[in-house]
Amino acid sequence: MGRLTTFSKFLITLLIVGVIFFAVRYFLNNTSTGQKLKQNSEQTVQNNSDGGGLFGGGSDNADANTIKVGVVTWGGYAGGQYFNEGFKANTESRFYKDYGFKVDFKILDDFDASRAAWKKGDVDLLWATVDAFPTEATALADYEPRIVFQADWSRGGDAIVVRRGINSVADLKGKKIAVAEMTPSHSFLLWLLEAGGLKISDVEIVKQANAIDAAQTFKSQAVDAAVVWSPDDADCVSKVAGAKVLQSTRNASNIIADVFIAKKSWIEANRTKLAQLYEGWMKGAAEINQSPEAKRKAARILSNAFDGFSEETTLQAINNVRLCTHGDNINFFGLNPAYTGITGEQLYARMTNTYRSLGYADTRTPSWRIVADASTVKSSTLAGTQHSAEGQKSFSTASASDKNKEAIATKRVSINFRSGEYQIDENAKYIIDKEFVEIAKAFANARIRVEGNTDNVGNAASNRVLSEKRAQSVVNYMVNTHKMPRNRFIIVGNGPDNPVADNDSPEGRGKNRRTDFQLLPE
Repeated sequence: MGRLTTFSKFLITLLIVGVIFFAVRYFLNNTSTGQKLKQNSEQTVQNNSDGGGLFGGGSDNADANTIKVGVVTWGGYAGGQYFNEGFKANTESRFYKDYGFKVDFKILDDFDASRAAWKKGDVDLLWATVDAFPTEATALADYEPRIVFQADWSRGGDAIVVRRGINSVADLKGKKIAVAEMTPSHSFLLWLLEAGGLKISDVEIVKQANAIDAAQTFKSQAVDAAVVWSPDDADCVSKVAGAKVLQSTRNASNIIADVFIAKKSWIEANRTKLAQLYEGWMKGAAEINQSPEAKRKAARILSNAFDGFSEETTLQAINNVRLCTHGDNINFFGLNPAYTGITGEQLYARMTNTYRSLGYADTRTPSWRIVADASTVKSSTLAGTQHSAEGQKSFSTASASDKNKEAIATKRVSINFRSGEYQIDENAKYIIDKEFVEIAKAFANARIRVEGNTDNVGNAASNRVLSEKRAQSVVNYMVNTHKMPRNRFIIVGNGPDNPVADNDSPEGRGKNRRTDFQLLPE
């Protein structure tokens, strides 16, 4: 038998290789096991490309084409994560397909670690909240942080749970409250106390590292109340007999605004990418707001990224926020002259003053004009109803029972009227603006009862009529000047029937001549 020639051996080898190649190809493309192996291989190649090859260090070119975003376990960033088709940088991302760059969302639940990562450049954009940002703006000043867009409003994601027997803010006086200081939880508590006519010194603060610890402290029954996150609020209510949610950001709807900050130097070097990131993010938010299917997909993306969270839990997390649109951002940055709701500047300025008075912010805290960069929002050309701003809540006509419903919070304001008159003057308007208008805007989803009160001088029946007319004048001002829905208000004239002081002295009668602004439960 003759020996095979070299050429014959080559042909046989080529044939064997071909058979193996097509067999492997069939296995990968036509069997479930093969398809899984193929997907895993592609993901490994992709991760190596994104992370910088075998050792994960990353090349400058790879990093330059990936925007790194620092987030926490929260539903309010779903617009960007949905548009990205996940948290990790990937080529299926619509950011990559539409704009040519990748986005990597890094979960950084540890506050200090997240700030350290941003300083080092491990993330380019970082979450913050406008209400609490004054407490850290000075410490970050060397890095020139700028607020570039708003991602969401908390709408039920933050809540105050209370033990049995506490039914209003007034009942919190002298009570122990667990709260993480200099956080959105702290801001929410400060707003609610002011709406109820209390100061922080009227309660006993039990400091916590975070809202999760506050919930645990409440469940141990070591405190009377706690500021917690959802779904911990429901867990607290179920595990502490008689406990309930006193108030949440579902009603206090314009207090906690989640935003993203970036260094001024990074913004200047990446203006086009930032504009495209914003545009894609807003498209994602608009789709989720309008489509139940898109919202369900977003919930699935979040549940895959958050350890221990089911899809139903992350769906609720998304429902507990208002995902901001381009129109919302225009309003937030004060770019819409017709907008009369609360703006980022108003929130930031108010909380700067509040935290400064408590010693948590100093005189070096930069102004809103310095920390806010509206250029990205201003330059966007997004249009269409899907990108419109959120409208005001529509209130139904108040029922008869609403006139007697127990208030969650009562703010007592002294408005001086001339004897026998009910029209408000410029001084009264100033007092209303200063004492209550921002509270009304911040608790935009809460119904308000305005009660007029008098002293006991004169005819009681006439005083009741007069006090109701005075309350009506106050409401007319808030409706006509501040564009609040008329159906939101309930008007009551108590006359001399609801004194808060003794009418036997001039001082007591002065306290009784007042207007009460009351936030009502749903």
